[in-house]
Amino acid sequence: MTQAEVTVFFLALAVLLALARILGEMAVRLRQPSVLGEILAGILLGPTVLGALAPEWSAALFPEQGAFPVALEGVTSLAIALFLLVAGMEVDLSTVWRQGRAALTIGLMGMIVPFVLGFGAAWGDPDLLGAATGTPPFVFALFLATALSISALPVISKILMDLNLFRSDIGMIIIAAAIMNDLLGWIIFALVLSLMGGGATANGMGIGTTVVLLLAFTAFVLTAGRWILNRLLPWIQANTSWPAGVLGLALAGALFSAAFTEWIGVHAIFGAFLFGVAIGDSPHLRERTRATLERFIAFIFAPLFFATIGLRVDFAAHFDAGLVLLVLVLATAGKVLGCRLGARWSGLRPRETWAIGLGLNARGAMEIILGLLALEAGVIRERMFVALVIMALVTSMASGSAIQAILKPKRSVRFFDFLSARGFAGALSGPERHDAIAELSRCAAACCDATPESIFEAVWAREMVMSTSLNAGIAVPHARLPQLKTPVVTVGRSPAGIDFDAMDGQPTHIVFLILTPAEDYRSQLEILADVGRTFQAPAFVEKCVAAANYTEFLALVKSNE
Repeated sequence: MTQAEVTVFFLALAVLLALARILGEMAVRLRQPSVLGEILAGILLGPTVLGALAPEWSAALFPEQGAFPVALEGVTSLAIALFLLVAGMEVDLSTVWRQGRAALTIGLMGMIVPFVLGFGAAWGDPDLLGAATGTPPFVFALFLATALSISALPVISKILMDLNLFRSDIGMIIIAAAIMNDLLGWIIFALVLSLMGGGATANGMGIGTTVVLLLAFTAFVLTAGRWILNRLLPWIQANTSWPAGVLGLALAGALFSAAFTEWIGVHAIFGAFLFGVAIGDSPHLRERTRATLERFIAFIFAPLFFATIGLRVDFAAHFDAGLVLLVLVLATAGKVLGCRLGARWSGLRPRETWAIGLGLNARGAMEIILGLLALEAGVIRERMFVALVIMALVTSMASGSAIQAILKPKRSVRFFDFLSARGFAGALSGPERHDAIAELSRCAAACCDATPESIFEAVWAREMVMSTSLNAGIAVPHARLPQLKTPVVTVGRSPAGIDFDAMDGQPTHIVFLILTPAEDYRSQLEILADVGRTFQAPAFVEKCVAAANYTEFLALVKSNE
């Protein structure tokens, strides 16, 4: 690159990143996914707006000749691989098994129904749905079926966190089903990418060899690879500086895996995704390390990648209202219908089935990445790519509002409505979360008909699925018990702090143990949300930890309204 090209390259990256971060933050303030603002930044700087209003400025900032396009492509390739590493780290395979039949049924039906609808529509009229000239009908149908059936785990996780539903039972069912969608969807799409090559890779490797190597690599990474990483992580953490050692392992491993899958004829992002699944599933990966890596990539590389999407296509020139509506209807109808059928067969109530279906309908970044890869491979035309991007953004924007509307309580429920003096355990003596939950289980047994052993077993099993720690030194271990008639809340305090494996790495000082009837999803969600809202400020938490008794504790809570 010449000096002028290097200057333009860094200037373009600076403008892209700055505008993407600004608009991304604005989208978050409006309670929308940040990816909406990041893509909008690219649309403003790309051919849709800047290219139409000031083509000479657009050509100067984003030249289409010389070394600049190659350099920008290299940065975006790295960015998308790292983003898929983070997406893979969100996949907790053990969560799928722990959720059992419900997650399996919902996850499979949430893929099968939209897959069949998408395949049938694409096979019936590929030209109407924007297939590129010369694309085999089977390849296009397989692509569209996969694109319509996959969900966006990172977006779904963020929506549930914003609604204080992430660690609830219904939230964990949605997450487990989304994990299955992501894993199966990316395996199928990896095969689609192989078929896009026309039967052979750039290395001359046949499609049969590619498929065999892909399946073997997937099986190795998710079995032996997970075992090796689980044994290696403690050694890395003990013998290297934190978090440099683990971050280096994660990034190097993801890039090695990306290089291998690219070599066998499958896109590099699948290798990065698989490695993210393997390392993210290890219990030795601390939440602080995970959060450090996620924030670094989410705030730097992801905005750059999504902003460049707007540089590739003129959204105004290739907008087809009929196609956008058709894709949106096919995607939403298939996903919601499939998930609702799976949820009903799993015994969930109608209200929960709607919430699960609409929650899993969020497509977000995953849909956009699939569409971009298909566009680059010549499988779809620009108007289909624009339709997929709009569908992904619309479903992501609507998902959170729909869940909130469906699960909206009839009246405001406060956690202290179910807390009594007998449920106030005072100072907790145990140093570990296992001890704290056991102590609070004995306290809760005095407030209901359940035994301390049955309470502890149910709460500890839920705690092992995922830590129930919140920010500001709060933890909310909880469970649903069939013998309960009304919710029971107990609370204990630990001035010294208890390790609940919190994401912010801070010790937990106040622990709420929350028990609700087995069929009462609403109370659990409302109590968890109320605790999260009430104890947001660290200074207020410190005051509550210092409360001498139940009366002082309750007075502090009510006077803080």
